[in-house]
Amino acid sequence: MTVFFEIQSSQPEREVKFYSHIFGWTFIKDDTAPIELYRIDSTEILGCILKRPVEVPPKQFGTNAFVCSFEVENFDNALEVITHNGGQIIMPKFKVPNRCWQGYFLDQDNNAFGIFEMLKH
Repeated sequence: MTVFFEIQSSQPEREVKFYSHIFGWTFIKDDTAPIELYRIDSTEILGCILKRPVEVPPKQFGTNAFVCSFEVENFDNALEVITHNGGQIIMPKFKVPNRCWQGYFLDQDNNAFGIFEMLKH
């Protein structure tokens, strides 16, 4: 299974600098994505920093974490299983050009996660 993680940020360029300093990661801005997104430039690690779509939760609301996405064989089948088992769609299926189909969900405890189906080339 391939895992892809995302770090949401209200100021993505700030986090690009931060994680570059901490881990030595380099980033590529992906202007084809439907949101402001910076991919980690690596074949060993799959991840990105993206523009947070909502306000930063207040600190008293608990952990503010980054979202992990999991590869699935068939996005639409996984979507059906997720919603049938009480999951909620928070960002509908969209295409990341030349990469995958992506979408985001909440589990029954309001934890966000993503799934993606790699595009067949």
